Amino acid sequence: MKIESADTGWRAGDSAGSANVLMSRTRGSQMAGQRAVFTVDVILDRTSPVPLYLQISEPIRQLICDGRLAPGERLEDEVSLANRLRVSRPTARKALQCLVDKGLIVRRRGVGTQVAPEEVHRPAELVSLNEQLIRAGHMTSTEVLDYSIQAADLRQSGELGLPPGTPVAIFRRVRISDGEPLAVLDNVMPALLAPTREDLGRTGLYDLLRNREVHLASARQSIGAKRASRVEAAQLAEKPGSAVLTMTRTTYDDRGQAIEYGNHVFRASRYSFESTVFVN
Repeated sequence: MKIESADTGWRAGDSAGSANVLMSRTRGSQMAGQRAVFTVDVILDRTSPVPLYLQISEPIRQLICDGRLAPGERLEDEVSLANRLRVSRPTARKALQCLVDKGLIVRRRGVGTQVAPEEVHRPAELVSLNEQLIRAGHMTSTEVLDYSIQAADLRQSGELGLPPGTPVAIFRRVRISDGEPLAVLDNVMPALLAPTREDLGRTGLYDLLRNREVHLASARQSIGAKRASRVEAAQLAEKPGSAVLTMTRTTYDDRGQAIEYGNHVFRASRYSFESTVFVN
């Protein structure tokens, strides 16, 4: 296999505490149907007080943060890393886990280790997730997992301001951004206003409501965090117990009527909320 090597000119001594750490990037020739795997050559200083796992992870972090390793680039696994740098597998594993914990790389069975997709930042305004992703230049798609019409229970009727027993549509979707699951979206809304399952798989809920001349005016929402359940983790391609962001939102039309109630879960590694605040 032909190996191409390019010196990045980066020395980790300034930040990792060892002047003898030099990093370069090598890339194996691309196999048919497979993306090239990037390896990072690090000259480890085994006499340095800086732990070996940091001497390995810090140069990789720098490359990712500088944009020289792009989102989606494949990196070698811990076995290859340990063998090549002559460190133990626990050391190589810890180096990669440091980068996972910072949201810089993702590790998935059957896919390998990759530079994480860029984080999606969502401003606090009344737009759907689908709209915000499209504005930011992302390719989106939706998988509708569940869809049913039921009689509203006490909680659902209370959220929507409807009499108990009113028919409501209940649906769960996974929003996908650039081929990766980003959020699990649970919604309840009056059945009379609800789009079809097929329509929900094609575009965002707010767009569908506007096409029905529903005038969205405001929303009440709460943002939080928790650990993903096993079901949520599987749907988001995360490990059970991974940190996720949560949002509950009730959206109102221009008459003050509740239109939909949502309970959503977002991958914390790829998503954040942002807002602007002002001094009185």
